[in-house]
Amino acid sequence: MGAKTVNKLAVPGATLHYEVTGSGPVLLLIAGGGTDAGIFDGIVGRLAADYTVVAYDPRGCSRSLYDGAAADERVDQSAEDALALIDVVGGSEPAYVFGSSSGAITGLELISRHPDRVRLLVAHEPPAVEVLPDATDHRAFFEQVYDTFRTDGVEAADVLFSRGIGTDQDEPPAPEDMLPEVLEMFGRLQANAVTFYQHKLLPFTRYQPDLDALKAAAAKVVPAAGADSLEYLPGRPIQQIAENLGWPVVTFPGGHAGYLTHPDPFATLLARVLESD
Repeated sequence: MGAKTVNKLAVPGATLHYEVTGSGPVLLLIAGGGTDAGIFDGIVGRLAADYTVVAYDPRGCSRSLYDGAAADERVDQSAEDALALIDVVGGSEPAYVFGSSSGAITGLELISRHPDRVRLLVAHEPPAVEVLPDATDHRAFFEQVYDTFRTDGVEAADVLFSRGIGTDQDEPPAPEDMLPEVLEMFGRLQANAVTFYQHKLLPFTRYQPDLDALKAAAAKVVPAAGADSLEYLPGRPIQQIAENLGWPVVTFPGGHAGYLTHPDPFATLLARVLESD
């Protein structure tokens, strides 16, 4: 698959940490929430046999530092960050894109704004609750999580958040079963929690997809969700978006983070979906 190279890219307001592995067409992996490039380590090896796989830390997370004071995320800015990476690695060629959670929201905005720069987007469980008929309730839930973070701290917000979106059902590996690099990654992710709750949670969950733009690019959008989380909150918006696109939802192994918990079958299915382009 070739060696991984680690790079930095200056973008307006931040410097992005990104990692490139393999050769072939560019496949950009967009992490969600307070996660970073390391969340995809389990699937990169399988995909790098056929693609130039690019994974990165979203601005404000882990090794992608703000240039100045932290600021609330803008989804359009997040999409421009993704575009900048496609440009620097792939030049003028359009890229394959896989995004999960808020990373999928970035992908939706990217293909809406720059459809010519995306060859195929796999949008895995974007929490775009504004498309749901009960959006008001979900908006209130995320505001409650934010308020809980502000008043009671990260741990209390984590409990409320994970229960509300169904990820409290996930079974992470025991620390003693984790490789050192995985333990290191979880340490980084824990340190990202404040930035996530303070600057990312509400801007992303308040995102309203441009359904007309997505429908115009429907042939290049694959709606996706985890088999174990399809009926939970993170899986519901993509079902609504899929109905608008006229495509069925592709179900991937595992739940909201199936690429982490079920890396081999997840990567196998993702490769198959990308090959269908």
